[in-house]
Amino acid sequence: MKQYLDALQYILDNGEDVSDRTGVGTRSVFGYQMRFPLSYSEFPAVTTKRLAWKSVVGELLWFLEGSTDERRLAEITFEKDRHDLDGKTTIWTANANAQGAALGYTNNALQKELGPVYGSQWRDFNGEGYDQISVIVQQLHREPDSRRIILSAWNPNELEMMTLPPCHTLAQFRVINNKLSCQLYQRSADMFLVPFNIASYSLLTHMLAQICGLELGDFVWTGGDCHIYSNHMDQVKQQLERTPMKGPTLDMPEFTTLNELLATKTSDYKLLDYDPMDSIKAPMAV
Repeated sequence: MKQYLDALQYILDNGEDVSDRTGVGTRSVFGYQMRFPLSYSEFPAVTTKRLAWKSVVGELLWFLEGSTDERRLAEITFEKDRHDLDGKTTIWTANANAQGAALGYTNNALQKELGPVYGSQWRDFNGEGYDQISVIVQQLHREPDSRRIILSAWNPNELEMMTLPPCHTLAQFRVINNKLSCQLYQRSADMFLVPFNIASYSLLTHMLAQICGLELGDFVWTGGDCHIYSNHMDQVKQQLERTPMKGPTLDMPEFTTLNELLATKTSDYKLLDYDPMDSIKAPMAV
């Protein structure tokens, strides 16, 4: 993950200070790319701070399920019924309580609706029953040479109904010599949090490769507006003082269909020999 630290340093050295939607302010560059070979034994999990792995897995399973209820995300992440999760928050709680409530969606202790965010677009695009994930699995099985295997969360028709327009907007999957690669385009990248997205789409690539009987290629991360928030500067500099260590290996359950994948639990996915440095806390701009 040294290239991630290089990206942070590049933005500190070359970025421009600009205002932003949240009012916090950022140092930004436009356009940056990183490549992570998934065929290596090491999974691309950051080691210079602790990755919130349970949250990564829980959110991805939530997307794949097609849910847009933040309390369902809590159930998947903590593996408990929502009635037993009073006070337990997720990475989407603040958005549900702010933008979701402002949009008039149900927002209480047992349900926090977010509108047609990722899960809706992935499994029911535009609310018309188009299941992108199922189609992608079919394409990988039947048309592995296709250059049209695309997953899009960006739906202009429904942006105003979303609590948060998608930051990771589009992923393209490509099979070359039986190896599955994924390139993600992230239109807006909070670089302090980008290791979360790298881990999430790398895990998704592992999942799809297993279902479709493919080997692993690369995960390519491409960022649009790549920024460091002004209230993250000290945390970023602290992280840059650390030296990356050997990464973990991924241990995940066996499945051969999408339905079998959806029957798995967050705790089924483990990072073996993951011994990162201490977490570095930073506020999330909402």
